[in-house]
Amino acid sequence: MRPKLMLRKMRSVHLIMAILMLAVPASAYALTSTNALAGSVSDTQSIVNLQLTPRRTSYDHPVTVTGRAPRSATGRAVVLQTATSPGGNWRPLAVTRVGPEGTFRLRAALRRSGLLRVADGQATSPVAGRSATAVAADGSELAASSPLPVTVAARLQVAPGAHNVLGNQGLAVKGKLLPAVAHRPIGLQGHFADGWRTLATARTAANGNFKLHGQLVSGMQRPLRVTFAGDRVNAGTTRSAGQATVYGQSVASWYDDAGSTACGFHAGLGVANVSLPCGTKVRFFHAGHSVTAVVDDRGPYVGGRQWDLNQNTAGALGFSGVGTVWVSQ
Repeated sequence: MRPKLMLRKMRSVHLIMAILMLAVPASAYALTSTNALAGSVSDTQSIVNLQLTPRRTSYDHPVTVTGRAPRSATGRAVVLQTATSPGGNWRPLAVTRVGPEGTFRLRAALRRSGLLRVADGQATSPVAGRSATAVAADGSELAASSPLPVTVAARLQVAPGAHNVLGNQGLAVKGKLLPAVAHRPIGLQGHFADGWRTLATARTAANGNFKLHGQLVSGMQRPLRVTFAGDRVNAGTTRSAGQATVYGQSVASWYDDAGSTACGFHAGLGVANVSLPCGTKVRFFHAGHSVTAVVDDRGPYVGGRQWDLNQNTAGALGFSGVGTVWVSQ
């Protein structure tokens, strides 16, 4: 009985070994077939190590983008593209070729905030929101880089200068905001002891032009600025609009201060006043001319007159005799 049982066990072991020996080549064949199939499918390689300098810039100022592509892409064209959102339409800005080490450098001037990416220059125009790819000579695909955000500030064009506000006359400042987009809010501000105050607001026309009308009640050479707070197109910006002086009317005369003065010194552009402290600066405007004079004497002591201009101040203003002048005090 035992020999028969042993024989049966040996037959079972042999059968199992035979099945395993048959299964190994089949598995090896299946693995080889899978690898061969995978090798027939092209590999997708991305443009990597993208660097953007600077990340924040001004209108029409250039940025530089550098990165790396696979060495197999050497000599291949790559294009810098921009879009307002990841799903938007990508627009080309600049083109270059991949160098021997797989590196590239692109430079372009920007006019609005948005996204930047680098895509294969041999690829067909991608559908909005989709990545651009192109097949290289070795069968690999070159996919576009991940997008990078960039902030572009708008540009204000304002002519700085002196603004002479006579009496209740209004203050007018005009300029242009770029890019030229209609209905963008602009503000005019003046600097006071407690900081900047808004004097007027307006909106741009279709060509970006604007005109601001404000009102000042006092101030000698008060600094002015124009501001744009920013929107989805551009970041905000600020630009100086010069200085404004508000004048009131006074009666003045002039004299030659060749002698001594009550304040003990002679100012080149001097003026006499009864009560203002010596050394006080006063701005005068007359016949289209404006000067800043310094109180260096006392007077005039004639009824109805507030100022006595020395010969230099009177000459700079084109003033003679007795008459009306515009004064900042």
